[in-house]
Amino acid sequence: MLGLMELEGFPARYNIAPTQPIMVVIASDRQDKGSNLPERRALLVRWGLMPSWVKDPKDFPLLLNARAETAIGKASFKAAMRHRRILVPASGFYEWHRPEKASGEASQAYWIRPKSGGIVAFAGLMETWASADGSEVDTGAILTTGANAAMSRIHDRMPVVIKPEDYARWLDCRTQEPREVVDLMQPVEDDYFEAIPVSGLVNKVANVGPELQAPVEAAPLPVIEKPVSEDRQMSLF
Repeated sequence: MLGLMELEGFPARYNIAPTQPIMVVIASDRQDKGSNLPERRALLVRWGLMPSWVKDPKDFPLLLNARAETAIGKASFKAAMRHRRILVPASGFYEWHRPEKASGEASQAYWIRPKSGGIVAFAGLMETWASADGSEVDTGAILTTGANAAMSRIHDRMPVVIKPEDYARWLDCRTQEPREVVDLMQPVEDDYFEAIPVSGLVNKVANVGPELQAPVEAAPLPVIEKPVSEDRQMSLF
């Protein structure tokens, strides 16, 4: 799940769940008058990417996330990687630390946000799916990568963060091919995020208030002594 602080024209949202609308930023077809760069505009898309070639959504899994390591070549994402890269603004995201069952420890939810506060931009992909009756739905997914050392104590995957100085290059699908933006799809610095333990209220979509981000007492996170394998399938968000 994601959280997004109040922005101009958009109310604060504390528990954005899959299939709900998320705000994204795209490069428009118009050029900004003050530069040679395309203008950017915001729009709402359904969180859960649906490739344009899918005939029946009921027969296709919900694609909330795309693995950065394989998105360029994977059929579900390669067209979006080439033509429809987007930014997903958020105040942070929720993640669960789920210990091995043998440890007897309970799962713990965390609200993960930039230490400096404010908005972070996650790398995303967008596709417009058209039904047989001609109606269209804009859909999107968030790119993830292997967790950095700090995040790996909670989970082995994390969202790809795009820094402000790289917004233009990430959104430029005209001149920047996927292979030319691979360097942007790396784990962010270890000290970029802070993880705040929160209650299990975040596990219910019906809970949408600011109390979701209230800190709670939690057991210390484990110390990771060796790199976490990237073979495990993520359950981020």
